[in-house]
Amino acid sequence: MRSTRLISALLLIAAATGYAQTKNPVSSALREILPGRQKNIVAAVEAMPADKFGYKPTADQMTFGHLVTHIIESNTMFCSKAAAVPAPKVEEAKDTDSKDKLLASLKASFDFCTDALSKMDDSNLSEMTDFFGGQQASRARIALVLAGSWADHYGMAAMYLRLNGLTPPSAKK
Repeated sequence: MRSTRLISALLLIAAATGYAQTKNPVSSALREILPGRQKNIVAAVEAMPADKFGYKPTADQMTFGHLVTHIIESNTMFCSKAAAVPAPKVEEAKDTDSKDKLLASLKASFDFCTDALSKMDDSNLSEMTDFFGGQQASRARIALVLAGSWADHYGMAAMYLRLNGLTPPSAKK
């Protein structure tokens, strides 16, 4: 019932924003959001100097390198679950990996998302699947979490850049 209301709300939003004419408004919107988010997140990671990947603003926050591994893991899990495709078998990224290795893994995670989301349609958005901590979640919910995570992760990366005197990619003219 809850997922049916969520899907109805998503379809109303899609109709209000012009996606109603597409067969799959939710998955189409997610595919359209991806390139811009990918561009900014990858550019932010490229902009951070390699010697700053161990930087963290406070003792309680994650390092920049850990943020990158978190984005890689999130992309893989959320895109797999939202699109109902198996996650790729890849070597786990570590926050102590080199900038080049983390950047390559990040780009690969976005390549996987691009491929996975190309197979996604709205027909199974109400389908439930395993999510965090043994919870069940609809594929629609996971798609929304995915879109939100891209915004959140870029915001965090932009903050880390600014705290190191660097301008985030989306703020450059």
